[in-house]
Amino acid sequence: MTFFIEGPLSNQAQVCEPILRSLPEWFGIDSALSQYITDIDTLPTFLARSMEEVLGFLTLRQHNRYAAEIYVMGVRPGSHRQGTGNVLFEAAQAWLRWQQIEYLQVKTLGPSHPDINYAMTRAFYLEMGFRPLEELKQIWDADNPCLILIKKL
Repeated sequence: MTFFIEGPLSNQAQVCEPILRSLPEWFGIDSALSQYITDIDTLPTFLARSMEEVLGFLTLRQHNRYAAEIYVMGVRPGSHRQGTGNVLFEAAQAWLRWQQIEYLQVKTLGPSHPDINYAMTRAFYLEMGFRPLEELKQIWDADNPCLILIKKL
């Protein structure tokens, strides 16, 4: 599949919302989905675009001069496992290095939860060089354990 990366851009919620809504297995909590949509407009976002449509996106949040996180990332179901996420991540990582950010984190559902979709998510981040730091039940709630993964850039 041929696509190109744009970004970082702001004001991309309208473009990213349909992708989030196409992924209810990952973004099925309405309050969290609404917060992502609101925040995407104010945060740096990278888009993977084919000639016809946006295939995926990655939004970053910088916490301080040393650290940032992948705040939210989504790839259309038809574009999974075709390199879209990898290229989005590489573009974001290059930009963060240019910004002299040293550490990148991502939060996802922890391995103590049996969800198969999030097992694939964790495998993706491990392939990208992230390492698990800690699983916490206090960030979201006991039924949704949060795994924090980190990567030194």
